[in-house]
Amino acid sequence: MTAQALAGALADDVRRQVFAAIVLGAADATAVADRTGLPTRQVLTALRRLVDAGVIADAGADLRVDANRFREAARTPAPDAAAEEPTDRVLRTFLRDGVVVRLPAQRGRRRVLLAHIVAAFEPGVRYPEPAVDEILRRWCDGGGSDHVTLRRHLVDEQLLAREQGIYWRIGP
Repeated sequence: MTAQALAGALADDVRRQVFAAIVLGAADATAVADRTGLPTRQVLTALRRLVDAGVIADAGADLRVDANRFREAARTPAPDAAAEEPTDRVLRTFLRDGVVVRLPAQRGRRRVLLAHIVAAFEPGVRYPEPAVDEILRRWCDGGGSDHVTLRRHLVDEQLLAREQGIYWRIGP
């Protein structure tokens, strides 16, 4: 996480209130809603965004501030926005520690993410569906997507081909 991403995560008033409640000891969504007086739906939306941004660590019923991410952000120099590639920006936004936090709604961004994911498959190798599922589950473990959706998008975008339960990578 960069300092800019941290600032962006806390730029919204509701997310800041939710963050403050967790800093002050609220350990679950109900406790956050009680402390802030916000509707549960707003709290859950803010929590999802804070978790996606890496500001809050969600261990089920134990919400906490991810202090290591803050230390990392403090030590990481700000990237030169003009020099940053659009591909890097998309991957930084939708991947956390090699896990898809959510799929982009915009097709162009989704295609960039899927092109990155398809690199996990060797060109020329035929994969049975269970092997494809196993590879894609690693991209989804604890994230905001599932392996079946990823597999479908990879096939729809013609990055993977499929015939009778066998998959292979298309292109280089």
